[in-house]
Amino acid sequence: MRKMVLSVMSLAVLALAGCGSSTSSPTESGAASASSTAAATAGSVSGTITVRGPIQPSPNAQLVINLVDVSSAQAGSAPLASKTVPSGASFPYSFELSFKPGEINPADLYVVKAILTDGARHYSMPIQAPVLTKGNKNQATIELVAEQTPAEKDLADFNALIKQIGGMKVSTGTKLDPNASRGWQVFRQNGETKVIRELVDYGDKGFTSTDFAYRNGAPWVAVQQKKASKDAAPSSIVSASWTENGMVVLHEQQAGSKSGELDADDASNLRQQALTIYNLAGGNKKK
Repeated sequence: MRKMVLSVMSLAVLALAGCGSSTSSPTESGAASASSTAAATAGSVSGTITVRGPIQPSPNAQLVINLVDVSSAQAGSAPLASKTVPSGASFPYSFELSFKPGEINPADLYVVKAILTDGARHYSMPIQAPVLTKGNKNQATIELVAEQTPAEKDLADFNALIKQIGGMKVSTGTKLDPNASRGWQVFRQNGETKVIRELVDYGDKGFTSTDFAYRNGAPWVAVQQKKASKDAAPSSIVSASWTENGMVVLHEQQAGSKSGELDADDASNLRQQALTIYNLAGGNKKK
């Protein structure tokens, strides 16, 4: 009987010891909760925004900073605080956003989002900037990186496609016009025309070499070199790209060391050339 009493007492001591050993985690959790509470009741968040990399925003760039609840239940809700920065902001940029502490829910997740646009270029945040709750403070360090513009992406994808034409099925054709001699190569993949390379000799009026790329049968990108003759160095290079419904995306021209925008009429004319050679070369016919 005495042994049984001792065993029961031993179990009681072990149970008490177990309870005591579990108090460290709630203490740490409480400290984090207290830190979050202090941050949430501060009434403001602050921090700095930097732009990483060689592509820095121009003086015309627009910056908007928002404090947002990104919890699933609050998706799409209006920012708790927002600031629009006038054009010409210099980076690193220091900011402060004020909010009503009573609107903060300790169970939700809040982040600072910086939205920087510079014409067609957007800058993104590779890493979120959480604040206020779940152990986060009321300060944020934000880093932005430049994304490709739609025109840059079209040109990069086009160059990647040109590198692949060696593995495609090729057909050729020629046509003698009154004022020019025309020849072309058609590069197809699974019966779909991907690229047409057209060479046009205008005699003493010059020579053009053009790569036309297509998506779903519609002109996508064109890069045309203009030369004095077939073997001469290019005197100018014009580049253009379009959406499937014909809206111009890329429109550039380069002559020597000078570069600029391609005229809208010239871009339209280049697209018409893409349509003409596409039909002349047989479109997506399997040849």
